[in-house]
Parts: sequence; structure tokens; C-alpha cells
Amino acid sequence: MVRDAPDPALYAAQHTLGERGVPAVVIGLAGGVEPELVWHNELGGLTFRIGERYVKWSPRAAGIDLDAERLRLEWISARHPAPRVLAAGADAEAQWLVTAALPGEQAIGQTWQARRPEALRAMATGLRALHALPVDDFPQEWTRQSWVGRTPSRLGPRPPLADPVIVHGDACAPNTLISPAGEWTGNVDFGDLAVGDRWADLAVASMSIDWNFGRGHADDEFFDAYGIAPDPERIRYYRALWDAES
Repeated sequence: MVRDAPDPALYAAQHTLGERGVPAVVIGLAGGVEPELVWHNELGGLTFRIGERYVKWSPRAAGIDLDAERLRLEWISARHPAPRVLAAGADAEAQWLVTAALPGEQAIGQTWQARRPEALRAMATGLRALHALPVDDFPQEWTRQSWVGRTPSRLGPRPPLADPVIVHGDACAPNTLISPAGEWTGNVDFGDLAVGDRWADLAVASMSIDWNFGRGHADDEFFDAYGIAPDPERIRYYRALWDAES
């Protein structure tokens, strides 16, 4: 799990890509179209939009396995609105993953701050849809590989789980897509897909709402939109687990 930069547009405007510029493999995949930098993370991973495709590029030094994300996307995109894998590759410097663009835009930024209730409803709608998926054929080893499945002893006992669901694993606002009309259109960034407690997503999503929309909106809008009352014990535990494993 890697924390993403909160403002990709600001990053793109104020930072360079280093001496090499856009990675050569991204230039090759672009086929003469200028790649648009849309996201970066703290470990040097970059995401570019090229027409109706996205290219996620991650340096080997980041220690992120994009092939693992590819497998998860191939599984979830057959069951839920998620990016369809078009290609993947690797060389000595980096891995990359090419996916088809989904309709909509990230549920962040000034537009959605001004239309906060719609953005929060879209986040809740996407998580409800994900959490309603059957868990029977989910690959069990993926949960063990995700922060969601880890149990550091220092956090104390894990809250009991009676209703396991498919967990996104990084349910922050930027990973919800929303249409201009304010409708949820899909989710992205499934590298920590798992089976577990829905509160692993709800705790992180509500924390993200504090970051992106200001404190106090999760309790009275997001949880209402999802249709659940806040569970302070589970919120505390899964936020602590997120922080411990990030």
C-alpha cells in the first residue's frame, strides 16, 4: 500500500520527471501522443493518461508488484466496474501496466468539494456494490498479501468478523470515479484487494473524506449514504492497521 500525492495537477505543474523525463517505455506506448501525467506516489510511481488508456509505471526500487495488481484487476473487472487490463510488461528498470480508461473522473478537487454530497454518495454507492459481490471464488492468498489480512499483535485483538466481503483495500476518495452528473461510474487501484471486514474500507474511506472534504462529513453524510451507523471500535482498529502497514 502506497500513499498517493493528494494533488496530482499541482504535482504535474510544479515538478519535473527527473533528468530522463517521461520513461522511454511510456513514450513508446504513447505512439506519438503526448502522455499526460495524472498521478504520482511517494515511491516514484507514475500514472499517465494516453488517449483512452492509462499507463501505470513503477520503478523496481519502489518494491511494488504491478503484476500482482494485474491479476487482481483481471479478476475484479469481470465482476465490478474496474479498469480492464490491456497490456503489461517489465524491464530491468521498472514494471508497467496499461488499462482501458473508465468513464468519469476522480471524486476529488474543487468541483467535487463544491458538490460534496454527490461525491460522498458516489463513494458509498461504489463500496456497497463491491461489498455485495460473492466471496466464494476469491483467491485466499491475496488476502494474506494485503494489509487487510495482517494482524500485528501490537494492535490488540481484531474485531470479530461475521460478514466477510470483498474489500477494496484503498478506498480513498481518489479511487472512486464519478460522472459529470454526479453518478458513481467505477473504482480504480485494486492492489490491496482482499476479503475481510467492510470496515477496513469504511474506516479508510471516511478518513479520506476528512482529508479531501474537511472533517465532520463522514459521520453525517457518508455513513448515511452507505446505510450504516459508525462503529468506533472498527474505525479505530482499521485506521490503526492501515497506518501500521503503510
